[in-house]
Amino acid sequence: MSAEAPIAAQRLAAQQISRQAFGKPAELVAWMGAVQAQEPLAARWAVGLRLGERAGGAAARADAITDALADGSVLRTHVLRWTWQLVTPVDLHWMLPLVAPRLMVRAARRHRELALDARTFRRAEAAFTRALGDGAHRTRGELGAALRAAGVDPGGQRLPHLLGHAELQGLLCSGAPRGKQATWALLARRAPRTGPALTRDEALAELARRYFRSRGPATAADFAWWSGLAPADARAGLAAVAAELASQSIAGVTYWRAHRAPRAPAAALADAYLLPAFDEYLVAYRDRSAVLSARDTRRINAGGGLLAPTVVVGGRVVGAWRRTLGRGVVTIALSLFEKPAPRERARIAAAAERYGAFLGLAVELL
Repeated sequence: MSAEAPIAAQRLAAQQISRQAFGKPAELVAWMGAVQAQEPLAARWAVGLRLGERAGGAAARADAITDALADGSVLRTHVLRWTWQLVTPVDLHWMLPLVAPRLMVRAARRHRELALDARTFRRAEAAFTRALGDGAHRTRGELGAALRAAGVDPGGQRLPHLLGHAELQGLLCSGAPRGKQATWALLARRAPRTGPALTRDEALAELARRYFRSRGPATAADFAWWSGLAPADARAGLAAVAAELASQSIAGVTYWRAHRAPRAPAAALADAYLLPAFDEYLVAYRDRSAVLSARDTRRINAGGGLLAPTVVVGGRVVGAWRRTLGRGVVTIALSLFEKPAPRERARIAAAAERYGAFLGLAVELL
């Protein structure tokens, strides 16, 4: 067994891919802390493949995720690294003060390029508040129109940055989807804070706790990358919870995980999984060599921050896949690094059927 195999096996279980312990989307998202959510359908599958039997069948899992985004028990908003994430309302309230100041500093140059200054942000946020103050959920286009009415130009990349800034300031969050369109709502009305606020030190510790329990074994550098925290803050968070974790040295590198990390049977490691684009199994780590060979990295991550949907067998990324939705059918085209053995091909086909069942569609595998 290679040195990386135990890492892959433990991550599959900790990430709830090979061992599912949760039946509700909000439970799963809380366990993960945050789930990458650039593409809405990919994010739904990222949650769906991690939900267990308590959620019911595949269709029930899909409905549960849709309901969670509609009722606000799970929010899709910008938080870690100024990227789209799924997060629970309770967690969003302590995460934002922890990560937003650093993100504002890092975005300052781009904001100057877009002529977005403090006065413009104040005017935009006042316009958002007026547009949403009655508890309405508005689309991007509707909020753009509200900005124009207030004399704020939303053209080009200004609107995404104005919305993202308002999310990171704790003003806006996702509203209930309107068909296929995203909406925004006031966070104070959609998901008001409950309970006492965490101190900064408490928030650092909690973010580290969520990360290492759900993604371990992982390194301190992995945590700093995923969280977007300054390295010193990431180290402080890890130090605060180190007594709750187990460490192990593999090939001279120190990895951290929960003392009582979830375990999965050996058969689960050998299974195949179709993971969505930007899945946490890859995006949560700065060093992905435990699950993805360096020679294959460019085939999954071609640049520009993109991470393609991946095929995982035995804990390792063995290729990519893409879907095409048709009437009553989803066509899944595989792009494997090597020709699979018949047993592996059968496992991949079974994984494709699980994805089709989630969508409620028949599968054509190419």
